Amino acid sequence: MTSDTPSPSGAPLAEALAAGTVVLDGGMSNQLESAGHDLSDELWSARLLAERPEAITEAHLAYFEAGANVAITSSYQATFEGFAKRGIAHEESARLLALSVELAREAARQARDKGITQPLWVAASVGPYGAMLADGSEYRGRYGLSVAELERFHRPRLEVLAAAAPDVLALETVPDAEEAEALLRAVRGLGVPAWLSYTVDGVRTRAGQPLDEAFALAAEADEVIAVGVNCCAPEDVDAAVATAARVTGKPVVVYPNSGESWDPQARAWRGRSSFAPEQVLGWRDAGARLIGGCCRVGPEAVASIAHTLTKA
Repeated sequence: MTSDTPSPSGAPLAEALAAGTVVLDGGMSNQLESAGHDLSDELWSARLLAERPEAITEAHLAYFEAGANVAITSSYQATFEGFAKRGIAHEESARLLALSVELAREAARQARDKGITQPLWVAASVGPYGAMLADGSEYRGRYGLSVAELERFHRPRLEVLAAAAPDVLALETVPDAEEAEALLRAVRGLGVPAWLSYTVDGVRTRAGQPLDEAFALAAEADEVIAVGVNCCAPEDVDAAVATAARVTGKPVVVYPNSGESWDPQARAWRGRSSFAPEQVLGWRDAGARLIGGCCRVGPEAVASIAHTLTKA
C-alpha cells in the first residue's frame, strides 16, 4: 500500500465535521496489551512498528469494527530522537513513521473487505516532546525549551507523517500552550489539516495556563480543523468543550482517558474508570464533533459511544 492511497471515506474529514459527529477510536496501548503484547519500554506501542506491525493493524481494525470512523496511528511516541536511542538510523526511523500511517490504511482496507461501510479516516498521531522523554513529562510540560527549539524538534517528523498522506495530523496530549504554539508553527505549509488537543487538569493545561488562552492560539490557524482535549479525566471535558467552542468557533475534539490515573514511576494505571458513554451526548451538544476515548478506553466503550451517538 502506497503513501498516496486515498482516504477510504472518499471525503475530507473537515466536511464530515460540518455535517455531524465523527467517532474516534480508543487507546492503542491498552488494545495491544489486551492482545498480549508487552509495551514496557520507552518506545511504548511504537516499538511494534518494527517488531510486530501486523499487531497494530489488528488493533486499528478492532476499533473500526467497533464503529470508529477514525484510526489514530501508533506514532505518538515515535520520534527520530527516541528511535536513535535504540540504535535505529534516521532513514529507518522515517520509514517506521510512514509505516504507522500505512498500517492504519491497511486496517481500513480490511474493514471494507469485512463489509464495514461507515466513513473511515486516518489521523497521524504527533505526541508532545514529553512523550519522547518517556518519564511522564507530557503530564507536566515546561520542559525548559524555547518555542523555536520545540518547533525544530517537531517539524522533521511532521514532514514525514504529512508525506505519508494521512487525512489529518493529530497534535495530541499537548500539556503546554508554548508547545502548542510550536506545533502550530511546525504544521504550516504541510498541506495536511490538523487537530490540536491539550491534556488538561480542570480548566487549565497541565502546565497551568488558562484554557481560554491556550485554545485561542488555534483560533486563527487555517490548518487546524478542530481543537479540544484528550488524555484527561472525563470530568474535565465539559468545561473544556464549552471553552474551546466559544474561543475558537471550530469543531471540538474530545477523547478522554477512562478516568484512571497514570503512575509514571510504576508505569501503571491506578484507580477506577469513570468514563460513561452517555456523557458523549452532553459533549456533542456543547460543540464536540470528534468524540472517542484515549488511554484505557477500548473497543467495547467505543462501540457504546458509536451506538449512543447514532441512536440519539
